[in-house]
Formats: sequence, C-alpha cells, structure tokens
Amino acid sequence: MSGVMLRICSLFVCMLLALPVWAAQRELSGVPRVIDGDTLEVAGQRIRLGGIDAPEMQEDCLNNSGQRWACGAWATEVAQAMLAGRTVQCVDLGQRSYDRIVGRCYLGGQDVAVALIEAGAARPCLRFAREQGQEQAYLRAEQQAKRANAGVYGGPLNPIAGFCEPSRATVSISAPAVPPSADCVIKGNVSSNGRIYHMPGQRHYDQVTMRSDQTRWFCSEAEARAAGWRRARQ
Repeated sequence: MSGVMLRICSLFVCMLLALPVWAAQRELSGVPRVIDGDTLEVAGQRIRLGGIDAPEMQEDCLNNSGQRWACGAWATEVAQAMLAGRTVQCVDLGQRSYDRIVGRCYLGGQDVAVALIEAGAARPCLRFAREQGQEQAYLRAEQQAKRANAGVYGGPLNPIAGFCEPSRATVSISAPAVPPSADCVIKGNVSSNGRIYHMPGQRHYDQVTMRSDQTRWFCSEAEARAAGWRRARQ
C-alpha cells in the first residue's frame, strides 16, 4: 500500500475514533406523541426517556400548603405543551424498559429531559443518569427547578422510584417476566457473583426468575457484554 493510501486510511480511522459514542446508535426523529411525562412515541416507537423519572399518570403530590394536586397528569400536560407539533431527534441508548426503547431525545438541540427537569415535570433518575453520562447536567437542571419551586419541587417530594437509587444493585429499569421478543431470550441476573447472563440451555437458565429489580433480558451476547455483564460458566 502506498504512503498516500496509508495516510488516507489513518485519517479515516481517526475520524471514526473522533465520533461521539452515540453516532453509531440508532436514531429516530419525528413529531412525538406524548404518552406520559417521561414516555414518547416517535416514528411508531415508544421511547422511555433515559435518566429521568416523571410522576405516574395517576400520581398526586402535595404543595407547600399541604394540598394534593394531580402532578402526574400535569407532568404529561407539560410535556405535551413543550413538544406539540415539534420534531424531536432521539437516540436509542441500547436499553429497554418493558416494550419501550430507552433513549435520549433532543428538541432544537436541547435535551428534552433537561427541559422537563427544569420545568419540575420530572426528576433525575440518578443511577441511570450516571450510567448514561448525564448525571451532572440533570443535577444542574434540578438545582434550577428547586430555586424556582417549579412543579413537583414546589412542595415535599414523593419518594423517587426505587430503580433510580444509585446505591441499589439493579441493572435495568424493568424486566418483564417473559422475553420482550422471540430474539431476546438471554437472561441477565444480579447475584453475589456479579452481573451474569445465562444463555438458553445453560445449567442455571431455567432457575433464573425474571424480576423487575435484579434481572434484565438481552437480545445478544454482544449487547450483554457491552452493558458490563459476563457469561455464566455453566
């Protein structure tokens, strides 16, 4: 290979290495349909916004006067008003929550999750925000919401969802009891031996009971390894 070709190849490799991690991830764009405060439907796909937790649709909160208000329905309305008729660009983060893609969505270049936190319509889900590299951005947004007494920050906060706690050994937002699809049958399980995945046919595969806080389905061994899991020895 000539010196010119070597220089071209080297430049191409450098360009690939310079790309952000998400550049190789699947992207979706379109005008979203808001399902709730942290779930959108974009291009026919349901997307759970990663790293945040909005009140459930039927959830109530208390204001500073001790009066109850429908914070869950309100958070959904905030997201609807924010995104109505506008196109978002979303990145698939490679995780799944029930039948939803876990993703990060942008509106005019701004992370939608940051905007929702600043409005007091969602809170940082620190465990996943940290894993996804957004912890500091989401904490800054939370400080702004607290200063403004925005939304849920205008009164005593409800307990954050258990899966958001950084100290917990959870590995996924949720894991349904059955595989999300016929191609996603690898069982990930947290045990005293760490994060281990079991292939169909392995010795302990049938003994792993899928639970919401200690397990996770994977669609391939590559996906499991990329998430920091190792294959069971038997």
